[in-house]
Amino acid sequence: MPHLVVLYTDNLEQETDMTALCRSLADVMRAQHDSGEQVFPTGGTRVFAYPARHYAVADGQRDYAFVYLNLRMGYGRSDAVKERAGQALLACAKAHFAPLFERRLIGLTLQIDEGQEVYNAKHSNIHPLFP
Repeated sequence: MPHLVVLYTDNLEQETDMTALCRSLADVMRAQHDSGEQVFPTGGTRVFAYPARHYAVADGQRDYAFVYLNLRMGYGRSDAVKERAGQALLACAKAHFAPLFERRLIGLTLQIDEGQEVYNAKHSNIHPLFP
């Protein structure tokens, strides 16, 4: 954890580099600090993007597009930290999609969820790479 999942309408697939967006968003997450400490651990930072092949947006009268970003994080970060992280991630996504906003109709939403997990198990040989 943290995991950022990007869901987007399939009509964007040929118009933008979603892998580049994932890398940029991950870099923004890794750059977040609070009191000198990294907010999101490098080894736990994951960003995934999935196109929705089947979708309905608004009234369906135009070639609308939509991008939904959902950051899921464990409980315990301050509201100020969550706000800063959200603003930084939204700014990154807006910059990435700026060329598309100039030529097509597109919606962009970022939601951050947190909470105590009911069950949380981890097994990774990635975390030890980043002390």
